[in-house]
Amino acid sequence: MRILEQYHPQIGQEDQTELISVIVAAYNIADYIEKGVRSVCAQTYRNLEILVVDDGSTDMTGSICDRLAEEDKRIRVIHKKNGGLADARNAGLQAAGGSYIGFIDGDDWIDPDMYEKMLGAMREQKADAAVCRYRQVHSAYTLDESQDRVVVFAGQEALQHYVWESKEFAIQNAAWNKLYKKEILADLLFPTGKLYEDIVFTTRALSRVRCCVYLDTACYNYIIDREGSIMNAQINERTFTDHIPAYDEKTAFLRSIGRADLAKVHDYFVCKRLLLFYHQVEEGELPDRDRYLEKFRQILWNGRESYMAACACPQADPRDAKKLKLFLRSPARYSRRIRIEERVVIPCKVKIKRLLHRG
Repeated sequence: MRILEQYHPQIGQEDQTELISVIVAAYNIADYIEKGVRSVCAQTYRNLEILVVDDGSTDMTGSICDRLAEEDKRIRVIHKKNGGLADARNAGLQAAGGSYIGFIDGDDWIDPDMYEKMLGAMREQKADAAVCRYRQVHSAYTLDESQDRVVVFAGQEALQHYVWESKEFAIQNAAWNKLYKKEILADLLFPTGKLYEDIVFTTRALSRVRCCVYLDTACYNYIIDREGSIMNAQINERTFTDHIPAYDEKTAFLRSIGRADLAKVHDYFVCKRLLLFYHQVEEGELPDRDRYLEKFRQILWNGRESYMAACACPQADPRDAKKLKLFLRSPARYSRRIRIEERVVIPCKVKIKRLLHRG
């Protein structure tokens, strides 16, 4: 891993010879799509193929896309029957003719120099992929943790930090903050009909990358709290049919490429999420609350040996192993402990920290 401080690669107009295919997925986002597409059109890197996939929208999204295509000939609108985000992205992949491929969610927007920065860094560092930090856009505020640097990952370092969920690097599952050489994605497709489609796709793609540049400056603007967003969805049946199976497939894939070490780290984070999901359901008022709680109990009990081993990995917090042991002995006692932590212990720690800071 190499860190390049204040590194700002640029590509002059005369050197913008390679075509970037930008796949924009859109479904019933009439209030957002124009801003998102126009942000792609405004890129300082001009040699773009903008593939806007209208996934069977029932509002004005499709007609807005058609109007934008009349204004900018780089835009090609693909109207298709509704099949979900994965199917829309696959339609874009199959139509893409560029040497590089990026993805944008139609309800977000990007900074004008995003693709120039990403491709410029990829060219200079001879990288297969680029990842950029992103802003979290909330209705009341925007969170931007940018730093003026670029990090160059060699070998499978990017995959490693992705699986480790390194807080220092916002790599994450998302397809939309990445740019790939087309050959890296070769035969890869998103799992049609599934939510959480990025989890396995990103893992497979990063496993093929031998050099990756990470731009620690936010270039992508991600809307966190849009109504109807997958990120805001409550735990539901698809948590068990799509979300958790995607985690299992990710673990299996990591083992299949000889990275049992990363598979164990991933299992640790899955265990933490399952315990969190259990607590969220118990504290909530879902119609299927009791059935979901039993499902989580079964998953954690059936996978107890793997999860206990995972909680011993170097990246694990020893307190999580204790929580898992307590849960396996008594889910009720585990829940009481978490409630005490949330309502008493954590507020006390926050209060003490504030007092010490004032002093």
